Amino acid sequence: MADFKFKNPLRIALSNVLGDADGTSFTAQDFDGSRDEIVTISLPQAVGTTSNVEFATVISSDTVNIGSGKMILSDRLISGSVYHTGSITISSDLTGLTTMSVSGQVNAAKLESNVTQSFTVFESGSTKFGDDVSDVHNVTGSLKTSGSFVLNGYSVNEISNDTNMADESTTAFVTENAMKDYINTEMVGATYVRKSFVHTGSYSAAATSSFTAVTASAPSGYTATSEEDFMFFVNGMLIEHDAMTMVQKTSTNLELRLDTSALGYSLESDDEVVGFGKFNS
Repeated sequence: MADFKFKNPLRIALSNVLGDADGTSFTAQDFDGSRDEIVTISLPQAVGTTSNVEFATVISSDTVNIGSGKMILSDRLISGSVYHTGSITISSDLTGLTTMSVSGQVNAAKLESNVTQSFTVFESGSTKFGDDVSDVHNVTGSLKTSGSFVLNGYSVNEISNDTNMADESTTAFVTENAMKDYINTEMVGATYVRKSFVHTGSYSAAATSSFTAVTASAPSGYTATSEEDFMFFVNGMLIEHDAMTMVQKTSTNLELRLDTSALGYSLESDDEVVGFGKFNS
């Protein structure tokens, strides 16, 4: 009986997955129909619908749909939500066309935004906000800062509550409390400096004139009130300080005691004795 062969035989050529009936493996085989042959084609992994199949490389000329279109992979595009565990290394730019939310921590050598607002976070820790003097930066809540800040080129390194302003710092703002206490203190001093009142004495004795008055008390930081802060006149003539003594006898009575020997005269009942100086009122 004549043998019939295919003019163009069927060739199966795969790498190490073919085997004939006796178990001999081969990489390619022509089938021309001249004999019966059982060929077993085996794969190195399961390829069932529920199998986990691994491929060294997957190439698609169009798109790859994952999860019934819930995620689509195409040339330079991922459409859909991506949940990734592990690390991702990006060797070029990452551009987000919409909102990007990060639940964890973002570590970056430099973080810069200049689309809707301009700010730069440098690797050193320095931060730059805005790119023009017309920019406005609104902060809601408390602002905590350490170090100094510069306003129009002028450096400020503290907010001081020194009520005496003893440091005389050129780089400190003062609090309302410090300013109030300082001004109040200065006002007390200014009031004392401006104290200048006139009182007329009454005759007590030939060497004594009595005044219903009290001397002003010098505030802290000022020299105590003394005879040098007063001038006394008898009938318009100035009494020299080395010829008089002031004695505050009571809270309302002050005596002017004269050295009549130094003056060369004594007081008479009709003499007018006038005092001018730092009386309290």
